[in-house]
Amino acid sequence: KKVNQREKELADLCNRFRKGNGEYDVIVPCSGGKDGGIVAHMLKYRYNMTPLTVTWSPHLYTDIGRQNLENFINIGGFDHVLGSVNGNINRKLSRLSFLHMGDNFQPFIYGQTNFPLRVAVQNNVSLIMYGENGEVEYGGDMKNAFNPQREIEDHDTHYFSGKPPEFWEEHGLKRSDLLPYMPPKYDMIKQNKTEIHFLSYYHFWDPQENFYYCVDHTGFQPNSVRSEGTYSKYASLDDKTDGLHYFLSYIKFGVGRTTSDTAHEIRDEKITREEGISLVKKYDGEVPLRYHQETLSYLSLSEDEYWDVIDSWRSPHLWRKEPNGWHLLSPIWKT
Repeated sequence: KKVNQREKELADLCNRFRKGNGEYDVIVPCSGGKDGGIVAHMLKYRYNMTPLTVTWSPHLYTDIGRQNLENFINIGGFDHVLGSVNGNINRKLSRLSFLHMGDNFQPFIYGQTNFPLRVAVQNNVSLIMYGENGEVEYGGDMKNAFNPQREIEDHDTHYFSGKPPEFWEEHGLKRSDLLPYMPPKYDMIKQNKTEIHFLSYYHFWDPQENFYYCVDHTGFQPNSVRSEGTYSKYASLDDKTDGLHYFLSYIKFGVGRTTSDTAHEIRDEKITREEGISLVKKYDGEVPLRYHQETLSYLSLSEDEYWDVIDSWRSPHLWRKEPNGWHLLSPIWKT
């Protein structure tokens, strides 16, 4: 009954926003992967919406990432806008984010959250539909666990880590350099009556099933090799610096990509907890080496600088340094 009620809520939402005249009536942020792919396809072909799909460009595209985006557009059949910014500025922001925030992905997060808002306002589209609410699906603030929306005001709290534009200006960037990463003016968002929703509220969110769905409907292809730091071949494939982002999560919080993936699959009853523990022991915290030299070059780092920064983010309540290297004090299987 709960599922049926949520499906009814989604149908009612689409009825409220559907224009029915061929104009775009929903913005779907999508990289060409399995999650945005199922959102766009379901809204277009099951709920008769007219989505405009938008992608904020990765730092360094992988071949499989580009191929899946092309397949999504050409096989899935979607109108699409790619947001690409000044590469020199993006590299500077990525380097600064790595040095000062312990996350090279921060400029991507800025664009990923704000670019859809800009496209929505520019195209007079009031509904933005994301896939999963990461806070709810993977751990975080449960404020919206039973709410299909996210308030616009919450964006700074969730995504911007307390770094105002002045921080970046102090490190050599101009305000004009930051404009592509910033949201539209707040009054423009309100005037557009923008609402941000998550399909995971309305539709049971199962990443593995999303993968199967997109193989069938949008031409999605898994990678030929598993992603570093985990065991799957079908998630977050499009950026060569992606592995570093997940590795830094492991360093800062003791929770790596495998922990995140297995936790979801245990809840979805795809694997047992014992299988999850085995996978975590095998892959969690794996050093991302496949694109290591390209990542160093992109961030203008030496090998020593790279590891000095990474090790500086190891909290003493999580890590202990021993003669044979760093060790987690309380790995997940001991809790």
